[in-house]
Amino acid sequence: MDSIKVHNSLRPGPPVPFTPIEKGKISWYACGPTVYDHSHLGHARNYVSTDIIRRILLHYYGFDVKFVMNFTDIDDKIILRARRQRLLEMEKKKPYTETELGELGMAAFEAYAKSNLPKLLEGDDGPLDLDNYAPRRDAAYGRVLAGGTLTGEGKPGDDEAKLKMHIGNMTSAVLTMRGNHDDKLLFSGAEEILLPYFDSLYKESLDTSDQTIFTSLTQLMENEFTKDMDALNVLRPDVVTRVTEYVPQIARFVEKVVEKGFAYEAEGSVYFDIAAFEKAGNTYARLRPESRNDKALQEEGEGSLGKSLGGKRGPSDFALWKRSKPGEPYWPSPWGDGRPGWHIECSVMASDVLGSRMDLHSGGIDLAFPHHDNELAQSEAYFCEHGHEHTWVNYFLHMGHLSISGSKMSKSLKNFQTIKDALASTYTARSMRIVFLHGRWNDGVEITPSMRTQADTWETTINNFFTNVKSLLVEAQDTTSAAENGVERLAIATSEDKPHEGLLADLEQAKREVDAALSNSFDTPQVLRTIADIIRKANIHIGAPNGNLELSAVESIARWVTKMVGILGLDANASPPYKGLGWASAALSAQVDPATAVKPYEAVYSSFLSDAKSLDIHASEAWTNLLSQSPGLEFDALVEAGTRDPEQLGLPYVRATSKLRDELRRIVPSAAPELKKSILSLSDRIRDFDLTNIGVYLDDRPDGQPSLIKFIPAAELIAAREEKAAKEAEKAKAKEEARIAREKAEKEKWEKAKLAPQDMFKSDERYSEWDTEGMPTKMKDGSEVPKTQLKKLKKEWDRQKKAHGEYLTKFRGS
Repeated sequence: MDSIKVHNSLRPGPPVPFTPIEKGKISWYACGPTVYDHSHLGHARNYVSTDIIRRILLHYYGFDVKFVMNFTDIDDKIILRARRQRLLEMEKKKPYTETELGELGMAAFEAYAKSNLPKLLEGDDGPLDLDNYAPRRDAAYGRVLAGGTLTGEGKPGDDEAKLKMHIGNMTSAVLTMRGNHDDKLLFSGAEEILLPYFDSLYKESLDTSDQTIFTSLTQLMENEFTKDMDALNVLRPDVVTRVTEYVPQIARFVEKVVEKGFAYEAEGSVYFDIAAFEKAGNTYARLRPESRNDKALQEEGEGSLGKSLGGKRGPSDFALWKRSKPGEPYWPSPWGDGRPGWHIECSVMASDVLGSRMDLHSGGIDLAFPHHDNELAQSEAYFCEHGHEHTWVNYFLHMGHLSISGSKMSKSLKNFQTIKDALASTYTARSMRIVFLHGRWNDGVEITPSMRTQADTWETTINNFFTNVKSLLVEAQDTTSAAENGVERLAIATSEDKPHEGLLADLEQAKREVDAALSNSFDTPQVLRTIADIIRKANIHIGAPNGNLELSAVESIARWVTKMVGILGLDANASPPYKGLGWASAALSAQVDPATAVKPYEAVYSSFLSDAKSLDIHASEAWTNLLSQSPGLEFDALVEAGTRDPEQLGLPYVRATSKLRDELRRIVPSAAPELKKSILSLSDRIRDFDLTNIGVYLDDRPDGQPSLIKFIPAAELIAAREEKAAKEAEKAKAKEEARIAREKAEKEKWEKAKLAPQDMFKSDERYSEWDTEGMPTKMKDGSEVPKTQLKKLKKEWDRQKKAHGEYLTKFRGS
């Protein structure tokens, strides 16, 4: 096994060797979500990628990982969201008249435009109103709405996405307000412009000593986030921390930083003193030195409610403790009532659980500056002794963004799809994880149709391979023995240092390639390519015409692939050490009652057996033996042996059903017509309906070979059956339409042929005289018919004569 190397944001460039502080153990703090809204695919990208690395460290390398994650349950976004929702609820209870509602809407409309879309206020057609909004919008921002940029150069990004969001809010409000002053509709359709307006008017009236204003929101969203992560098969943290449970510790932490001279109090707030920190020999902005003077990022890190706080000595100094203004939650502190700054929260919680040093710290790439850089600075200031630089984090892992049309997926930009919606419509937890596995965890990802196709193809390849291997093992009727033989062969070869050959050599090479990929900063795209390649080789071997199938080697590959997809988190039902076969083999273990699990298979067999006995088949010895099969005895033996996999428990009944059906297929060529019809009908019903409905597919093979038994999800089989039926119905419909068209054409043909050639030109008003055969001789004006025209008419006359002759022969017998 190669030594692990990781991309470490503290040391930009190629991956660096990973050496834990304590051998065999890893301490890890991950920045969790700010719980003020539903989680979206951008969160999924971050936390699923984090989970993949965590699982690799746990279940591939065998580390003892202590994984800590926080919930930010108080910050500016939460305060604004919760406070505005409470104010909206209060406004809904007020007895507004229709006129007052209209005035309220317009006041909010103008205030929102002034704050977010000031160009809408520029115009020579009077004040902004509902009528001139659309033309002003198109004139001022049409280029962005058409997919361009604000500057007219480059590709659209976050600024354009934010602008579109504001325009969308304004447009929605216009549509709601136009001709409608119903309070319920106004408060829903124009909510996005009303919320900031109410906040500007009434925020100071709220009694924020009642912290349920905020906790009712955060507790709800924390529960929703946890449900989303469970649905995505993300392992839960070993330790969860919440900011509101750490406020006293945060205040003490800040006090110590102040005492050390690295922070100062100003107007009731406390700021980190970057100049003092660097003067003591420390380095600030170690993760993103190029961003240290980025004012926009600094302001975003301080939060929208921190803009009015004053007293900073340096423009880049950041808040450790914020004086709470009216309308904000507060806690007591040496500097008066206030609340923690955003960055200090993680420093305190991580250090409380993991101590003064940790191996890993992770989060989305957008947190690198200023959040993580500020965390590093304040934590190193807290722990440093005698001015010596302290290492708080050894490795920083930053997950790449998920982008949509060039902009990061973001709640604030409202350009996101929630995890719930994605799982209910376009993804499964497995397919989403496979998409993320196809990209490096530290690279940005923009989901494209080609990426989805690539992921779907990979999943289908793995699924089909598992299904086929299981089928071959069922056919061999010795699954356990084959598995043991495969493992035994590998062990013998290894112990005696004998070189592997064929598929086993390919498997060992694949293992080496996967080990190298995972050691190279968890290169999961290469892992997926290697898995697909070894399956390709196994499939070629399975399909080879020589018939020399090394089933134990094929099974060994399948079991190794099972282990790898388990480690990567692609089987929500599996657990370490992933010794089964397939996505979910041996997964349902103790939770499954064998008698309940086997009922569907037993019912199909019993029904089939009854119908088969009713057929008038000459009682051959083979047929008699099959009718007296005892799958129940085999089932009892499996239960006694402790088997709890539903497929394995049902296999005796499925195998008995398949054998009975195979014998019917052997009999059918020599059966009498009526019996043949009955056998084929029963055989098709068993395969296409009874077994399909319980997730079993019988793959019929030629030359008297037994059918292969394949366990495939019933939903997939039913969907395939319905698609096949739809295609057949469409084909039958097209055939019928073609028949009708042919009959119509045939009818029209003979109807036309009924006319004798002598009469075909008599009704044509262009002509005035005809000869004895009915050919025109003079035009309507008395002139001779032109020779060129006459030649053409003669060809038509000859064709009609022939057709009329055929008509007479067919219908009159002459």
